[in-house]
Order: sequence, then structure tokens, then C-alpha cells
Amino acid sequence: MPHRSGPLAKGVRLIDQGKMMQGDRKIEILDTTLRDGAQTTGVAFSLQDKIEIATRLDRVGISFIEGGWPGSNPKDLEFFRRIKDYSFKNSKIAAFGATKKKGSAEDPSLRSIVDSDVRYAVLFGKSWLLHVEGVLRITADDNLTIISESIEYLRKHGMEVIYDAEHFFDGYMDNRDYAISTIRTAKEAGARTIVLADTNGGTLPQHTLKVVRDIKENVGGNLGIHAHNDSGVAVANSLLAASEGFNHIQGTVNGLGERCGNADIIQIIPSLELKMGVSAIWGNERSPSSLKELKALSSYVYDLLNITPDPYQPYVGRYAFSHKGGVHVDAMIKDSRAYEHVDPELIGNTRNYVVSELAGRAAVLKYAQELGLDVDKEDRLITDTLTQVKELEKGGLSVESADATVKLILLKNRGVYRDSFNMLYWMASARNVNSTVESEGEVIVRVDNEVLYEREKGVGPVHALDNALRKGVLRKFPLLKDVQLLNYKVGVFDGDRGTASSVRVLIEFGDGKDRWATAAVSDNILEASARALSDGYNYKLGVEALSSSHRR
Repeated sequence: MPHRSGPLAKGVRLIDQGKMMQGDRKIEILDTTLRDGAQTTGVAFSLQDKIEIATRLDRVGISFIEGGWPGSNPKDLEFFRRIKDYSFKNSKIAAFGATKKKGSAEDPSLRSIVDSDVRYAVLFGKSWLLHVEGVLRITADDNLTIISESIEYLRKHGMEVIYDAEHFFDGYMDNRDYAISTIRTAKEAGARTIVLADTNGGTLPQHTLKVVRDIKENVGGNLGIHAHNDSGVAVANSLLAASEGFNHIQGTVNGLGERCGNADIIQIIPSLELKMGVSAIWGNERSPSSLKELKALSSYVYDLLNITPDPYQPYVGRYAFSHKGGVHVDAMIKDSRAYEHVDPELIGNTRNYVVSELAGRAAVLKYAQELGLDVDKEDRLITDTLTQVKELEKGGLSVESADATVKLILLKNRGVYRDSFNMLYWMASARNVNSTVESEGEVIVRVDNEVLYEREKGVGPVHALDNALRKGVLRKFPLLKDVQLLNYKVGVFDGDRGTASSVRVLIEFGDGKDRWATAAVSDNILEASARALSDGYNYKLGVEALSSSHRR
């Protein structure tokens, strides 16, 4: 089969050779999750959260970690004290703060940066006359003096300064000459890096291109960008600046940040590494697996904040390499380059084939192969299973996220599966007693010729039902002790019937090694839940039994 040339073909072949696509040019990534990301509405990091995220950023190979603003709150001040107890192999810790106030000889904000006892400072100052004259209420010349004196003060105390030119793009549009004078002042005062900040996030790529080219030509030096995502182009603007020779990019994990967030380093880093041939994660401990840590880093931050991960997030999202259309799946099985821009394994993700009414036999065949069934695309098993899937979806049961439901159909059609247990009876109830809601669940389960009865309470009727079912089956199947419910979703089908509408229930399970999901539809939400629960536990037992027979 002939191979195409170009970065995609090259990127796919590289993983086959066990190599990383890494060029000679390096770009510094400064992660500001712990400071700018903490300004996300609804997000609050504990001190230990900040420390744990910092250690993981170091593991990936991020150049700089902005630990916080020590002059703004006690937690950030304590972070810089505590972080000294940890050894960092790749990342350098930086303290954030603002330029001094006019006329202050010993500014408390600058003093707190020095007292953080780190080598690097990220200092922000004003570039836009709107803020200089309208917010700070000082003159344009006063602002230049403040920038110069603040940087000089930090440098006299042995610190290297990364200067963030706040609102630079807006300031440039308002008064180009003055905006440039602010960063020239910072450069002359000895700042190691000049960072152009799109603080309001309103700059579109065509204007970003004009500005970065102008600054590269007329100011030069070590330049960076700090992009916000209010126009949805923070990642694009960051990559564009990199393509024009900027060698410092700031952003956050998963694009956290105020309003619409910051540039997402989880998207920026693989684009730089895999598509632009630039080293964006590097240090003393750089290894071929570093890029693969991005998926785990993204998931960890979502979990830590109890935020549902974006399944469509580029590179690391659960559906980022998910293929549903029949034509797509068929082509992907023949050559993964057909509908993927990079190999998902490069960033620690996995490829997924979705079975639905839109899918062809190729997707069902992929599931059959995962189960170890010896079939080809023309096998009657594949055709019959696909027909059943389409009939189920016609009746309202969406199975595109319910891989275990489809695999159960395959196993039953092949005749190599039977339920390990059957629910003969179940009951779930909720009642209000003295303004307190109490829920109970009862089950009668048959395992071979033995009948088991259990009754349990829960925070709701479905939880109580699950508790009773788990208690019953665990008596016979201790294998299930590690299985947990990871997600429970209810969707309405034929919603024109109001509260009498049919509902779809999707339940995701996991045991620390594998994840699977089952779905059921019914006019009764408890019935749909009971069936999805039963199928989920039965699937785990059935697949384990099938795997054991193959090993024998």
C-alpha cells in the first residue's frame, strides 16, 4: 500500500518506529493553571491541590509553573513555602505579581514576590492607555517609570523577570507607539522575556499575525504570548505566534481561566511537537513517554475539580478519536490515516469505534474482534447484530456510548454467553419521613439454582437498588468488588408525553483497569435503571468467564 508524504504520514510512521517527532527548536511553556486557572468561576484549589498539580506538570516537562500571586492571599504565600519541600526535575517555579504603585519606595507586592524565594518572577504591567489613565489614574510616563523600576527592583534581588504586557493587543490597537514603548521599557530594564497578553481574548488571528510580526521585527528578543479564549481562538493565536518565532507560550491545563478561559496547553503542546517539529516539553527527565502524560494530566485536573471532562476536547477527549459513520470506520480499519490527523497513542489516548444506526459492519466487527471472536465482516453474526442495533435505536435505545450493550448482543448471538445471575424481583422506593427522604431497594437474584434476597438503603431509589443488587451478587461473585459506577445519565425519549415519556438510562462502569457502559430504555426510569445495572454486572462476569476459557 503506497504511503503519502507530509506531516501526517510522517507522524503516523514515527509511532511505528517508537520515536518522537521532536525538532531542534525549543519553546518554553509556562503553565498558569495554579494562578490564572484558579480564577475560573466555580474552581477553588486547596493548597494540596496546587502542590499535586505542580508535581504532575513537572513530570510532563513543563518549563515554568506559575505557582500563584503571593501578595494576594495567604494560600499562595504558603504554597511557595511548602513547594520547597519538593524536588522538581524539569520545571521552574515562578511567582506572579503586579508592577509597583506610583511613588512607593518598598512596594509590598514586589516584596512578596522576592519573599517567595524563587528565581523567576512573572510581572504584569499596563500596555493600554485606557488602563493607565482611566484605571490607575497615572500619566503615560509614570507607567513607563513604574515598569522600569519594578523590573530593576526584582533583578537587584537576584530574580529573572518574565514581563507580561497586560492588554497588549488592545493597547496596540488604541495606540501602537505607546504600547510598544511599554515593552521596550521592560526589555531595557532587563526582562528576560516579553509576553504579549490578549487579556480580553478578543483578538482574532489575522490581527494577532500583524502584531506579532511587528513586534518581532521592531522589538525582538525573547518573546511570548498569553492568550485568553473569549473569541474561541486562544490556541490558534498561540500557535500562530510560535510559527512567527515566539519561543514562550503561556496557558493552562484544559483551558481553565477567567470568563472563557486561557489557551489550553493540552492542545498547544501536541500541535507544537507533532505538527511543527518544536520541542515544547523538555528538561532533565524528558523521555519518549512525556507526551503521553498529557491525557493523564488533563483527566487528573478534571477529576480534582469534580468537573466533567469535555469528551470532544482535541487530542485527549474521550471522543477525540471516536469513529461512528460506517464509511469512516471501514476506512479507518484499512488505514488509520484516513480519518485521524495523528495517532492517538502519541498523546496517551485511544481509538474508539462507535456502533449505532449509522454504523456499518466494520464497527460491529471491531467489537467482535475485541471480544476475541473469530469472524470476518461478512459473517452472519455481524449482520444480525447490526440489524438488532438499528432496531433498538429505532425504538429509542441509543447504544453509541454503550459498548457493553452491543458486546452482550454479539456474545448472545454467537451462543457463547449466558447471564451469570437473573433478577427475579426488584423494588425501589423513596418516601418522605419528617422532611427526610428515605430510599430503599430490594432484590431477589437467582444464581444457578440458588435464590438470594437482599434489602439495602441508599441516597435515592436507584442507589438503594444498586446497593441491594451488589450485596447479593457479591456473595457469589467477589470479582465484582472492584467495580464502581462511574456515571449515571438519564435522557428523555418521545418527550411530548411529559412525565410519562420513555427514558434512556446510560450507566458507565469501571474496575480500575477497564471501563464499559450499558444502556436501557423504558417508560419507567427505575426499570431502565435496573436493566442497565444488571447488564453491566453480568457483562463483567461474562467477559471474564470468556477470557478465562480462552486462556485455558
